[in-house]
Amino acid sequence: MEHQLDEIESDAHRELVAAAGDRKQIEALSQKYLGRKGIITQLLRSIASLPPEVRPNAGRRANEIKRRLTAETEAALLAAAASDRSRANRIDVSLPGRSHLCAPLHPITQISREICDIFVRMGYDIVEGPEVEKDYYNFEALNIPKNHPARDMQDTFFVSEDVVLRTHTSPLQIRTMEKQPPPVRIIAPGKVFRCDSDQTHTPMFHQVEGLLVDEGVSFGDLKGTLTAFVHQMFDEQTRLRFRPSFFPFTEPSAEVDILCVICRGSGCRVCKQTGWLEILGSGMVHPAVFENVGYDTDRFTGFAFGMGVERVAMLKYGIDDLRRFFENDLRFLGQF
Repeated sequence: MEHQLDEIESDAHRELVAAAGDRKQIEALSQKYLGRKGIITQLLRSIASLPPEVRPNAGRRANEIKRRLTAETEAALLAAAASDRSRANRIDVSLPGRSHLCAPLHPITQISREICDIFVRMGYDIVEGPEVEKDYYNFEALNIPKNHPARDMQDTFFVSEDVVLRTHTSPLQIRTMEKQPPPVRIIAPGKVFRCDSDQTHTPMFHQVEGLLVDEGVSFGDLKGTLTAFVHQMFDEQTRLRFRPSFFPFTEPSAEVDILCVICRGSGCRVCKQTGWLEILGSGMVHPAVFENVGYDTDRFTGFAFGMGVERVAMLKYGIDDLRRFFENDLRFLGQF
């Protein structure tokens, strides 16, 4: 019996060594020797038929071999599993590299950055501020007191009686002038919110507003600045015109149209046969606004302007529906 046990242990050890790293083969050997019908299991059952004087030694020796083989099998399985993980995580440096898919910037982000870059080259600083704004900065300090009819021009989301989702980025003009004496030359890009949604309006959209304050600033400076901007954003053949308009925080005020980028002024569906497309609003800063921030209205003048980034993007790319920018259609976004 002891000789038979030694042979079984020797054979099992040799086969486990030969199967090193092969999980399936090791599992098969475990069943062969230690399973319910395995060699060791059958041998333990046969001990009951041995003479009484040899049973204790034979049982003890068989159990020792079973424990050693069990431990050896478990160790072999753990080593095989580690080897499998190592092979799975191994990097073959001889294979060609895998490139990562990098999505392009959203067209609104591209246009916003391009607008900012143009004005930064003109010497403007970029300022940012809160999207949830006090009524004072969004309206009152901009010469739009409570119950003023001009508030109807901007369909406002009210958070509370005195807190709103900003309807334009003009509050940053007030915040900047409160902290900084003239000269001031800033642009304020950011998200704005209005209760409006259709083919040309969305509840959230993007604006870039600008402000320049100094001594001797005139409407001619405003016209020159915006003309330079339009020529850099589109091309030097793009004509523009200034139409009288009304904004509570500027006087005089003007809306700026550019020659239709689709038909070049001959008239089409996009420009409603007029040959012109509105692009932004502008004007000389109202003296009441300067008084609210403590500027000397006899000494300083300035101009302000504001444009919707989506509108500029629609004109530049010939897009007829504003909602396309927010549908996340990769076929559309991939063109930019």
